[in-house]
Amino acid sequence: MEPRLSELRYRLREPAGSPDGALVLFHGRGADENDLFPLLDALDPERRLLGATPRGPLSLPPGGAHWYALRQLGFPDPTTFLATLPLIERWLDTLARETGIPTSRTVLGGFSQGAVMTYALGLGRGRPRPAGLIALSGFVPTVPGFELDLDAPLPPVAIGHGTQDPIIGVEWGRSARDLLEVHGADVLYAEAPLPHTIDPRFVARLQQWTADVLSLRSARATSPARTSP
Repeated sequence: MEPRLSELRYRLREPAGSPDGALVLFHGRGADENDLFPLLDALDPERRLLGATPRGPLSLPPGGAHWYALRQLGFPDPTTFLATLPLIERWLDTLARETGIPTSRTVLGGFSQGAVMTYALGLGRGRPRPAGLIALSGFVPTVPGFELDLDAPLPPVAIGHGTQDPIIGVEWGRSARDLLEVHGADVLYAEAPLPHTIDPRFVARLQQWTADVLSLRSARATSPARTSP
C-alpha cells in the first residue's frame, strides 16, 4: 500500500464481486469513518461497488474528526481547508490507482462538512470529474485560494436538505441547486421537513440514482472524457 493511502484513516467495504465502480462517503463535523459506513449498504445493497469512508484529519473542539475549522457558514477556514484538501485529493488519487477504479467510475458523497468536501473534490479546478456527487445538508464552499470548475460537462449531482435544518439552512441547498443547474448540471434535488439529518426516503431514491449514474457512465465510455487517475 502506498504511504499516501495511509495518510488518512479509513474503512473499506469490499464488493460482492468484481467492482462496477466505487462509492466514497465523507462524514460530517465531529464524526468519523464509522458514521456513514452503514450508508454504503443503503446506497449499494447489492455490493456492486467498492465502498470507502475516510476520516477527517483534524481533531478540533468539541471533539471527533473534522475536515476544516469552522469560520463562517459558506466560507470554510482557509488555513485548515487548504491544508486538508490536497491531502484528500492525494488519498483519492491513490485509491484510484491501487484499486484500478478510475475517478470517472467513482461516486463521491457526504453529509454536512462531508458534503462541502464532496463539492470541493468533485468540482475543484484541476480535479478529474467523478461519476456523480451526493451532497446531503451542505453547501458549495467559497474559500480564497480555491477555485471551482463549473465548465461543462458537470457530473450529475444529488442534493438533499432538511427545511428545518438549524445548522446549515435549506437556503444553502437551494443555492447549490440553482448554481449547478445554471451551469448545466443534471441535479436531483429533494427537501424534507427535517432538521440537520439524512432523510431515509431520499436515501432510498439514491439507490437507483447511484446505479443509473454509473450505468450512464458505462454507456458513455466511448465518448471523449476528461483524463482520470
